[in-house]
Amino acid sequence: MNNYKTVADGEIFSAEYEVKKSVFIATVKHVETEESAREFVQQVRKKYFDATHNCSAWILGEGGNLQKSNDDGEPGGTAGNPILETIKKNDVTNAVVVVTRYFGGIKLGAGGLIRAYSHTASLGLSVAKIIRMTPFQRIALTLEYNFFAQVENFLRKKNIRVESSDYTDVVTLNILILPAQVDDFITELTDLTAANFLHELKEEILLPLEVEQ
Repeated sequence: MNNYKTVADGEIFSAEYEVKKSVFIATVKHVETEESAREFVQQVRKKYFDATHNCSAWILGEGGNLQKSNDDGEPGGTAGNPILETIKKNDVTNAVVVVTRYFGGIKLGAGGLIRAYSHTASLGLSVAKIIRMTPFQRIALTLEYNFFAQVENFLRKKNIRVESSDYTDVVTLNILILPAQVDDFITELTDLTAANFLHELKEEILLPLEVEQ
């Protein structure tokens, strides 16, 4: 299970750029499938139905293997591909970017278009909330009540997430920890409690951690 960067789900992010009276609007969203990406592009086209162009690109998959771009009537390679390259430059996947253009009457030329679409896409991604989907190891810790306060304090100091707790004749804490930290954690907990606990490794899951822009 690998970590990867993406746009936070559940929000739509946008940014605007103007050059030589042409207005460019970037609209950015998290998507998981090609169908969702296409639906979002159509949604933006309907919103900006009076625009000159609605160019787009998306990258999908943990490894960013599925990529597509669309120039929507702009000269070949001047819109969709610059948007796509900007997404790649930001090392983001499972994201779609639509850049809408309202033509201002002054032609920008191929180079000008490439710069405008790249810059607008970059602005859109810069205002988006970027997260890193990070693998965490689930561990079930079982211990007697007389060790509970000591272990709870240890977990708090280590900033280890407690996903859930179960209180029966013993305490079971379901924790989440970075896979690379597991061995050291178990060693430290063994020293702390004189090995008075049981642990069971569960499945790994991906959790979103916000990336500082």
